[in-house]
This record gives sequence, C-alpha cells and structure tokens, in this order.
Amino acid sequence: MNIAQNTAVKIHYRLTNAQGELVESSFEGEPMLYLHGANNMIPGLEKALEGKTAGDKFDVTVEAEEAYGPYHDTLRQEVPLEAFGGIEDIAPGMRFIAETQMGQRPVVVAEVKDDSVIIDGNHPFAGQDLNFSVEVVEVRAATEEEIAHGHIHAHGGCGGHGSEGGCCGGHDHEDSEGCCGGHEHKEEKEGCDGNGGCGCRH
Repeated sequence: MNIAQNTAVKIHYRLTNAQGELVESSFEGEPMLYLHGANNMIPGLEKALEGKTAGDKFDVTVEAEEAYGPYHDTLRQEVPLEAFGGIEDIAPGMRFIAETQMGQRPVVVAEVKDDSVIIDGNHPFAGQDLNFSVEVVEVRAATEEEIAHGHIHAHGGCGGHGSEGGCCGGHDHEDSEGCCGGHEHKEEKEGCDGNGGCGCRH
C-alpha cells in the first residue's frame, strides 16, 4: 500500500540540523506512527512521504518554510520578572504556556536578567532547514474512528508512537515541543502572559 490520504504510517527517522549534528532519532527505539493528511506531520516531510510504501528509504531536506516557518523577532519579548507570579529559580530553557492576546502559546525562557526575563515564542527550529533520513516501516488504511479523531490509535495495528509524540508532529506550532512536534505536557502554575499579566503555565 502506498502512503496517501487517511493511511496510518509508521516510520523511523533521523534528524540532523544544517551543521550535520544529530538532533533526534527513532532508530534506537520505537517507530513514529501518524495519520497521513491530517496535519500530524510538518508539511515538507509529509509531501516527501506521499506515495512511498513500506521498505522505502530516503533522505530529504525540508526547508524552513515547509517545516516551522521563519523566525519572528516579534515573538521574542522582555517581560518583568514579577510577571511570573513568584515562580522561583527561573532559568534559560524553562518552558511555559503563556496566555496572550492570540490565546495560549508555548514560550521558552531565553535569558534571565536582574529584574526581567527574555521569553521566546518561536518554535525551537523556526527559521531552520531540517535534514531527515527516513525509513517507511508500515502503511495501512486508517480506521473510520482514527480518521474521525484525526490521529492514529496505537491499538489499531501499527503500534509505536502516536501522532501526538515524536519528532515531526503536527504543523500546529502552538502545541509543539522538541524537534518537530508532539503535544506539550503542561503543569499549571501562575505566572506571566508575555504581556505582564497572569496565566503562565509551566
């Protein structure tokens, strides 16, 4: 079976950045499972997978525009330290869910100053081309329930990571974490909203 709309696809992938450094690999663990055509995959990689079948191996470079888009300077902001609502030991690399005028948005602490914090709402790979080595492990027709839900159920026959984990997950930047996606697990804490208000969740 060829990869097409509404197929359940299991792949192994290896991701390297523009400098050739290994970012993430599934080959040492479980393959990633996703629903093709349901925006569970960055657009450039999904296009490269179209028409492939089990056993196919290929390399592809996904340009930034077809991955996580350009880097937006406006998503990098300086907010008062007190906007974090008393959260202690704020350090670079910490992640929060900020309540903004555009709704909830994941941000990462880029820099901590004496009385302010620089937060960045860009995806970690915004503005970067991504290099993938991919092996298609399995392709099957998705069930009606999986199609209705917009993601694959691990018990549906392929196993492995669901569409909500792993590198390459959906193009919805607001829900992504790590290399290319996966829903961010959120633990609620009070704090900043990126605009000096309340509502940051760590």
